[in-house]
Amino acid sequence: MPDVNENEVRRLVREAVERAYADAAPASQPAAPRPAIPEAHRLAVGSDHGGFELKEVLKRYVAEELGWEVHDCGTHSTQAVDYPDFAAAVAREVASGRCARGLVVDAAGIGSTMAANKVPGTRCALCHDDVTALNSREHNDANVLALGARVVSRGQAQRIVRLFLATPFGGGRHERRVRKIMALETGHR
Repeated sequence: MPDVNENEVRRLVREAVERAYADAAPASQPAAPRPAIPEAHRLAVGSDHGGFELKEVLKRYVAEELGWEVHDCGTHSTQAVDYPDFAAAVAREVASGRCARGLVVDAAGIGSTMAANKVPGTRCALCHDDVTALNSREHNDANVLALGARVVSRGQAQRIVRLFLATPFGGGRHERRVRKIMALETGHR
């Protein structure tokens, strides 16, 4: 399969961003009824105390606006907890196939990314803008998104989540690279 040129990649990314930002219907028209949620549209979410408030906002957004079923792995308050516990719980839900994708939120997103990536079968990406969200899906087939509640605004977080959930894996030359990433789990290169 021939490699895609850079202009083609840019065009595809631009189209994906435009699709992700497009509203379902103009305000003057009634919204179309939402179809039933397929099994593949289940999102595991988790946070520590630093990411709790943003996680709660994103849970509602994902369920109400994007139509995904949400499985909340905790935490359930702003009481201090350890982020590895919740990042690992989300990663296990995704790696097991019980959830199609995952979302972890802590203050910076870094620790949860590290913890989630220790669970075999997880490809967690820390994203902070549209480009990193698109690239994490198209090129790396990331299955868990990490966000820093003190790094991104609520609006940015919603855009990033929307892109992450809407963007398909590009396949092609990227498949070979993702296989190499996954082979690192078993000690194979």
